[in-house]
Amino acid sequence: MTVHVFITQPIARSAIERLRQAAQVNCNTDPVHIMTHKELCAAVREHDILFCLLPDQIDDEVMACNPKLRAIASMKITPSDIDVAAATARGIPVTVIPPIATEATADLHFGLLLAVARRIVEGDRMLRSGIFPGGQSTYLEGAGVSGKTLGLIGGGGRIGRAVARRARGFSMRNLYWAPRRIAEDEEHELGMRYVTLDQLLRQSDFVSIHAPLKPETRHLIGVRELALMKPTAFLVNTARGPIVDEQALVQSLTDRRIAGAALDVYEHEPRVEPALLKMSNVVLTPHLGSAVSELREVMAHVVVDNILAIVEGRQPPNCWNAEIYASRG
Repeated sequence: MTVHVFITQPIARSAIERLRQAAQVNCNTDPVHIMTHKELCAAVREHDILFCLLPDQIDDEVMACNPKLRAIASMKITPSDIDVAAATARGIPVTVIPPIATEATADLHFGLLLAVARRIVEGDRMLRSGIFPGGQSTYLEGAGVSGKTLGLIGGGGRIGRAVARRARGFSMRNLYWAPRRIAEDEEHELGMRYVTLDQLLRQSDFVSIHAPLKPETRHLIGVRELALMKPTAFLVNTARGPIVDEQALVQSLTDRRIAGAALDVYEHEPRVEPALLKMSNVVLTPHLGSAVSELREVMAHVVVDNILAIVEGRQPPNCWNAEIYASRG
């Protein structure tokens, strides 16, 4: 019997072609359209397997649209925005991908840091509008990066450590805070010093967020924490939007309590706080951490690996709720 797979946004052509060797594949072909709840329900009704991407929210109501749904195959490292408990109760495997976006996300993170400090986006917009203030004009003076202090919140993780390695090339002083310290030899290798969160906020010229999103990290950076930062400091976030209280951030930027922010993630994605869109001292990108073509191709093929295993009756290699296979005996 033919297996029908629906992909919620375009992915690498090579991955689609490989998947088509084993299944009938349909896809939302618009790369800027995030499928609505109603559209997801309609897709699930007509397909056996849902291949979903980062912005898709898959709740029990979506799953209920097809009692014979065989799998939810996500191109994410963790299945946030998927009701895994509901899927498990229905015996539906939820698959993910390994943490392979570390270096790409760290590249973007440091790019955002440089962009907001040196006012690169402002300069680009000004030049395109026909204004060239001169090579030694004071108009676009920004902040230096080399030799400054970088504070890594959640810095003991993969991406935090990758950013720390990049910062060493800029002779930066690396502070970090995390629930647990990394090994002393690794601290020495990366030039990282463990401090409390408050110390990090007070001392850093750039506050760099790398913590995972958990109940205890939601609004980890709020009014109190932003007030501890230097008025010359910048906040950079490529982790998860809800770690930062966006309203508090807007107020801090409006009151010039901090110098600026660079964000790739947002509290209510895909909606962005309108006030942020109007601020010249804020650099914004639409969740581009893994947006490297060769990496995205690898990611898509990992999802295909998971789907092919399911089609062939095997346990997929990256199953988040593998306990459903144990219960099947």
